Amino acid sequence: MIYKIFPFLAWFTGYDAGKFKTDLLAGITVALVLIPQSMAYAQLAGLPPYYGLYAAFLPPMVASLFGSSRQLATGPVAVVSLMSAASLEPLATAGSAEFIAYSIVLALIVGIFQFSLGVLRLGLVVNFLSHPVVNGFTNAAAIIIASSQFSKFFGVYVDKGTHHYETMVSVFQAAMDFTHIPTLMYGIGAVVIMVVLRKINPRIPNVLVAVAITTLISYFTGYNKDAFVDISAIQLNGLQEQAADFNATVKEVKKMGEERAALGLKVDEELKSIKEKGHGSTSIELIKLKSEVEILSSRMEEAKNHAGDIRDVVRKMKFEGVKVGDNYIFYPKDAVPAGVQTDGNIWRIKIGNSALDTTKIKVMGGGDVVGKIPEGLPQFTVPQLSVKKFFKLLPTAVIISLLGFMEAIAIAKAMAAKTGQKLDPNQELIGQGLGNILGSIGSSYAVSGSFSRSAVNLQAGAVSGVSAVVTSLMVVVTLLFFTPLLYHLPQAVLAAVIMMAVIGLVNIKGFAHAWKAQWYDGAISILCFAVTLYFAPHLDKGIMVGVALSMGVFLYKSMRPVVASLSMHEENVLKSAEYYRLKGCRHISVVRFDGALFFANASYLDEQVMKFRNEQPDLRYILLDARGINDMDASGEEALHLLVERVRSAGLGFAMSGVKGQVMVVMQRTGLLDKIGKDSLFPDTEQAVKTIIKKIHGTGDLPADGCKDCPLTKYIPA
Repeated sequence: MIYKIFPFLAWFTGYDAGKFKTDLLAGITVALVLIPQSMAYAQLAGLPPYYGLYAAFLPPMVASLFGSSRQLATGPVAVVSLMSAASLEPLATAGSAEFIAYSIVLALIVGIFQFSLGVLRLGLVVNFLSHPVVNGFTNAAAIIIASSQFSKFFGVYVDKGTHHYETMVSVFQAAMDFTHIPTLMYGIGAVVIMVVLRKINPRIPNVLVAVAITTLISYFTGYNKDAFVDISAIQLNGLQEQAADFNATVKEVKKMGEERAALGLKVDEELKSIKEKGHGSTSIELIKLKSEVEILSSRMEEAKNHAGDIRDVVRKMKFEGVKVGDNYIFYPKDAVPAGVQTDGNIWRIKIGNSALDTTKIKVMGGGDVVGKIPEGLPQFTVPQLSVKKFFKLLPTAVIISLLGFMEAIAIAKAMAAKTGQKLDPNQELIGQGLGNILGSIGSSYAVSGSFSRSAVNLQAGAVSGVSAVVTSLMVVVTLLFFTPLLYHLPQAVLAAVIMMAVIGLVNIKGFAHAWKAQWYDGAISILCFAVTLYFAPHLDKGIMVGVALSMGVFLYKSMRPVVASLSMHEENVLKSAEYYRLKGCRHISVVRFDGALFFANASYLDEQVMKFRNEQPDLRYILLDARGINDMDASGEEALHLLVERVRSAGLGFAMSGVKGQVMVVMQRTGLLDKIGKDSLFPDTEQAVKTIIKKIHGTGDLPADGCKDCPLTKYIPA
């Protein structure tokens, strides 16, 4: 019981200084990969980079302490980060304080759900996500994740479209208009460094080396050039009017948002009032309130589109800078007064979703960097979780929980196969759940097991979860002392880190493999892939369609299981006559039913037996081979009861063979066993066939060819 509650105590059985040294080196190695990766994944989740470090602090250690795998490296991962961002973008603006709060609450709900599944021993629920669905989803997610980094690669800024492909069109249009070449070179250079080092020696922390080299070059070359000026320093007619229009529109959107939120509360109150009074499901006041909400939503959408049009125009503006003392004056590109010497850079105005400070406009003459990271540990507070917020985020949390755990357990199983370690999926759920719960208290967003870092951990020789504890401590040291060193890290390099990490998720062979196994599995995988791509960033649509199709196929197959007519094969065993093209006996039909006999398929057995009767006018006896029937409910028992009556009332014999214990118990309790008769029940099919052949063919009232060379005793091709 102690080991169940505190599984990490098992680490120290036979633990010595040599193993600690190995774990120490493995933990440091994983931390060198985790620190830059976590910052990149945080941005993928729509959060400031340092929130990745917060997610790399508590979760790896806690998940390892209370999980069952000794090598699984938990922390920020690409797919979960993308799903977190995609699910929260409709609720708040990425990077805003509200968005950050939602991300932390989502991690808490994910943790609660995973922990609950683990405690209730319900880890098998993850089987609802079939392999074809996961393959289709992860391939689509890898493409979405990689392509979402193109804007950082080209150094452009665009508004996100309703669908991901619309955003990509905007990115390429912006890149055609202007690509920041140094930014592109940093991204390509980082990819080259990581690829080359990985080929030279996989043990080299290629991500860390790429980050270190590019950060140093960025610092010494002055890659980041930002100037903050009064709008009057930008010599462009009409810009002040555009800025004023933009700010007024942003203010209007904010005001309407507050009004809509207040109306939403009134709608909730009116619904509660209607429910308490018991006066139907609606009222005039409710209809009026909902109409006002719809009108406000439409007005907000129009205002947002107007602000987006202004943003698009401002982002396309290009300027040349002239330094005057410590300040700059900016002229439109190719409109600099004669005789004025510029600094040679192309400058652009940084504009986002918030109002512009016209006294401090940010103008960029270089590339984008991570910037200032708060020093010290994150703030430890319990996230504010209301009932309304819980149910709003629960559907997304369930999908993230199952998908994240499936990724984690798949990695853990692969490593356990190599190490011979015993793995408990339910304990792993508890570990992952606690990692997310306690992580959320330390300002972490949702995390899961990482394939790449787990591989690094295993390759480094980690023998216990002590390596994960070391990794977390390394992140603490970084947060306390080394965050200033990351200021000049180019955003394009973080984009390259993400793109390199998700390459491993692409598995085209998985589609072909699924199709070879069953064509419908291949079709489900392809459809899940296509739907996920089309509806991105709403990734839950792909998962839901995939699960629905998988369940549909499962139900269809359950409703129409294989019902085969058996005959003698050349290997001297009874096999499917249709599949192996065997001749069957005209007088005896041996029918095998493969599957549980329950309400959804009970009538199907009767249909198939009647079909065999119609196809064989000389039929005298039916033997039901029940070896494939592993369960039977009331509907199945009733159908079997009627089948026995119908067959015998037609003057045919009926018997069963290979009846399993759990089915026999049902037949005994309902009296069906007595109805069939114990003399008509046989322990195995071969013995039953011999007895029935002797009974039917040995009566002498059949034609001579009826009992000579019977296909049930001799192999006869159809």
